[in-house]
Amino acid sequence: MKKIIYSVMVIFFITVSCSSDFTEVAPVGVLESTTFFDSESNTEEALIGLYDLVQFNNDQAWNSAFFIKVLPGDEANAGGGNATDQKQLQDIDDYANISISNPSLEGVWNKEYKTIALANTIIEKVEAGSLSNKTFAIAEAKFMRAWCYFELTTMWGDVPLRLENPTTISADAFAKPKSSRAEIYAQIEADLAVAIAGLPDKSAVKNNFRVSKGAAQALLGKVLIFQGKTLAAIPYLKAVIDNPAHGLESDVSKVWLKDSEFGKESLFEVGFITTKGYDWSNQTIAGRQESNIFIQLMGARGDGYFNLTGTGLSNGWGFNLPTAKILNAFDTAGDVNRKAATVMSEAELNAFGGSLTGTPWDYEGGIRTKYAARASETSSGGVAALNYGTNLRLFRYAEVLLLAAEAYNKEGQDDKARIELNKIRNRAGLADVSSSLTGANLFNAIVNDKFLELAFEGQRFWDLVRWGRANAELSSKGYTSKNDLYPIPASEIAKNKALTTADQNPGY
Repeated sequence: MKKIIYSVMVIFFITVSCSSDFTEVAPVGVLESTTFFDSESNTEEALIGLYDLVQFNNDQAWNSAFFIKVLPGDEANAGGGNATDQKQLQDIDDYANISISNPSLEGVWNKEYKTIALANTIIEKVEAGSLSNKTFAIAEAKFMRAWCYFELTTMWGDVPLRLENPTTISADAFAKPKSSRAEIYAQIEADLAVAIAGLPDKSAVKNNFRVSKGAAQALLGKVLIFQGKTLAAIPYLKAVIDNPAHGLESDVSKVWLKDSEFGKESLFEVGFITTKGYDWSNQTIAGRQESNIFIQLMGARGDGYFNLTGTGLSNGWGFNLPTAKILNAFDTAGDVNRKAATVMSEAELNAFGGSLTGTPWDYEGGIRTKYAARASETSSGGVAALNYGTNLRLFRYAEVLLLAAEAYNKEGQDDKARIELNKIRNRAGLADVSSSLTGANLFNAIVNDKFLELAFEGQRFWDLVRWGRANAELSSKGYTSKNDLYPIPASEIAKNKALTTADQNPGY
């Protein structure tokens, strides 16, 4: 089924964020807010609005959750034109002088809370009603709220826990102190328990872009592992692994292309389309678009730098360039197939018939093929650079296998850990790890395969932090422990009367 993308105007919801003004969105048509959720179809529109907001948060040009999760890792450099091209992103990448007013961080923070605000409204209104789809609607909204809070607490630590929206538009109503990460995790677990109980199996979802029971089980397993609760996580991850509706795509070269969109490996995926015909007169790079502008942003830079003849790739703007470290890691592992689907060295570019002229900013010897610009992923209508339809895979079954391998290893069940790890390796064309590989050595193998499998997917840095490995892997790039968390946006502290500068994360 082709992806379905809806862009809806969400009615009457207060946008709970740290924006400069408190705003309301006017009612659609003549619907009254008090009766809107009496209709199942209206409730469906509001639920689809959650996906629209998640799409917006991951694709709003420079203010993207996708971008800021990848940048602090060791597989990617910020890239772009030079050291001042999108300076706020260069700062994140280099761990240097990250401002409390960094607009990319502020934009993501705001959009996470806007998504939470809509989820809160759906939960409140639907719980008070008697719709036949009540259980499902609450379950889907609670999954989305859990997703956003997991992203917030992973990147910012202790954050305000907003479970109800303000009933008046005022600074006093908006005031909310920070809750501890433990409290945030507890709420995420509670929301996901409801989601698991109320969401359908992947084989029965209403639309292919919507989350399922398996997505909620997988996310809860991940949340538990992030807390060190590996034994508790195993049943949730195992439930996903044992469900035949989930699996690995057979061809690793197609995992991140349109060919496999919303496929069996997808647990949560942001969809995009190629049919809008955007051109330079109607594009909305800084606003809302239904195509994926990040594919253009991450394409190998033009401007005379990269000749991509023979590669099947198109030029872009050169952000998110691979590091020498990830290129070497693939070569050291003898990982030919997965490497080809992820990165391309300069030697490989030359072998295709392409070439490099000059040295682009942040270049360390390669370009990306994962989420790269390709003519096959866009359309002839409008400007190709503005109409990429490649989906962003936010959560994949492959990650579930790696999480399960980690959990089994931590619980001393190395035979089971090897089984799950080998599934990933075999799909990549690699042999099983040795049956004698155990304990810390097996954990190191899991860490390395995760580095290769999830490169450029926004997971690496946050894993290094929770594993206590960030300093060893990143200190040479300027990392210090303060970089474990992003600074809480200054605008949030200014608008939220329950916060003071003392609530800022350490070091900022």
